[in-house]
Amino acid sequence: MAEHGSVVDESVTVTLWRPTGPEELALVEASGWRAWPPRLPDQPIFYPVCNDQVGGQTILEYWIPAEDPPELNRNIIGVIAVVAEFR
Repeated sequence: MAEHGSVVDESVTVTLWRPTGPEELALVEASGWRAWPPRLPDQPIFYPVCNDQVGGQTILEYWIPAEDPPELNRNIIGVIAVVAEFR
C-alpha cells in the first residue's frame, strides 16, 4: 500500500482517521468493528487520512483503489474505533 506521492515503510504501524457517515458506520459495526466495507460504484478510491482533522493542505492521506480495502482490512490491528461524533 502506498501513500499518495511517496513510499510507506510497511513495518510501521500507522493510525488512520476516516470521517464516516451513518450508513458506512453501520457496516463497520456489522463487521465487529474489524473492517471497512467495499466501496460503492461511485467511490473509486478509499482515502483514510493520517491526521485527526480533515481538510487543509497539511493533510496526509492514503489513496487506496476500490479493489484494495480487503488487503487494508487484513492488516487492521485491533478494532476500528469511533473517537468523535458530530451532528
